[in-house]
Amino acid sequence: MSDKNQLGVTYMKEKNYEEAAKMFNEAIEENPNDPVAYTNFGNLLAMVGELEKAIVFFNKAIEIDGSIATAYYGAGNAFYNMEQYKDAIEMFLKSLQNNLDESDAYFMLGMSYYQEGQLPHALANLKRAVELNVDDIDAKFQYGLCLAQLEQIDEAMKVFIEVIERNENHADAYFNLGVAYAYKENAKKALHYFDRAIEVQPDHLLAGHGKKKMEELLEN
Repeated sequence: MSDKNQLGVTYMKEKNYEEAAKMFNEAIEENPNDPVAYTNFGNLLAMVGELEKAIVFFNKAIEIDGSIATAYYGAGNAFYNMEQYKDAIEMFLKSLQNNLDESDAYFMLGMSYYQEGQLPHALANLKRAVELNVDDIDAKFQYGLCLAQLEQIDEAMKVFIEVIERNENHADAYFNLGVAYAYKENAKKALHYFDRAIEVQPDHLLAGHGKKKMEELLEN
């Protein structure tokens, strides 16, 4: 990576986007065939919400070097944020084919499949994301949700409990445990977890609704 690329990345991390753009621009001018500079510029544009422009830069990087995994990954994120999930899937798959064997890539691929309603594909990729990074609470929670949607309730519950063990303030994990216990017709346990969700997040409407339903059930 040229010095200007490195400087640009440093500026980007410092949120000094103007200087970062200047550096990447100079890097491109000095070496118009540098795919890394185009990828960095794409990441910068994506960061400031210029998603369509970002994709132009990622495509340019890919044109120069068809094996640049980070450009595919960047394009995948941009497409995901534009809610173009099919395009996102294609890009994330290409990033993995080009050896970006990282938790984030599997997580984003899993989320793209999830948005497309392709739950078995989503599950496989979210599972891989969790295997590669056991500390990724987001990936773990989404994996649990996916299991629940595929009606693998016991497995989902284990995952939600792991999420709570890592983050005792995860209101949505408590809520989903409540839903799972309600599904299993254990109103008492369901109520307990809906209460915990509300303790953590008092404005959790779904948990409030669940709590009311369980209280009515227990009264009858």
